[in-house]
Amino acid sequence: METLAARLKGLSDTTRLRILNLLSDGELCVCDLMAVLNIPQSTISRHLAYLRNSGWVEGRRKGRWMYYRRPHHPTTFQARIFSLLGEEFSTLPQIKRDAEALVHQLANKKRDCKEGAKS
Repeated sequence: METLAARLKGLSDTTRLRILNLLSDGELCVCDLMAVLNIPQSTISRHLAYLRNSGWVEGRRKGRWMYYRRPHHPTTFQARIFSLLGEEFSTLPQIKRDAEALVHQLANKKRDCKEGAKS
């Protein structure tokens, strides 16, 4: 019962729910989450640590950057929750704005990488 309570507590914050939604299409760098959510790195990292400790995300380090994603092999419970969240998220204006901001962030990042490679 304690584990279930801890897992559900991980979902009890607006920012953590927004992060989980942004990770629905795959892995993202902390810098991408910072840009989209307009939140400092320390705050994002604190929320990601909470999500990681409660089993909602997995992280990996690549060089100096941390990347996060939803669990590669979610439990049945997690899969159900992700499905329910997806349905609920589809009706929320903030989620739509986050998705648009993420598209913009990733496009800018890709452009910046191409320009940096030309230099």
